Amino acid sequence: MDKAATLTLEGPLTMTTARRHLDDGRVLAAAGDLRVDCSALTESDSATLALLFDWLRVARRAGHRLEVRGLAEGLRSLAELYGVADLLPMQDGGPHS
Repeated sequence: MDKAATLTLEGPLTMTTARRHLDDGRVLAAAGDLRVDCSALTESDSATLALLFDWLRVARRAGHRLEVRGLAEGLRSLAELYGVADLLPMQDGGPHS
């Protein structure tokens, strides 16, 4: 994914803030391969996972790849709890890295 666009998520990404990021990720995922960097998130919840899976669906429909970096351990644990961790294309030591 050398030529992938990078979407860096910063600050809190929760139920109350997720909506403002939705379209940005969809546009980038539809346009080409996308790398989502979560390392600068200060707070996250299940809404973060919902966004990542939404963008993954958009990317796959368009024939592109999506890669997730820097996902906090708490969010990884939540994905495990939900039984969806193996579906996340993690670059940095997570599932499917």
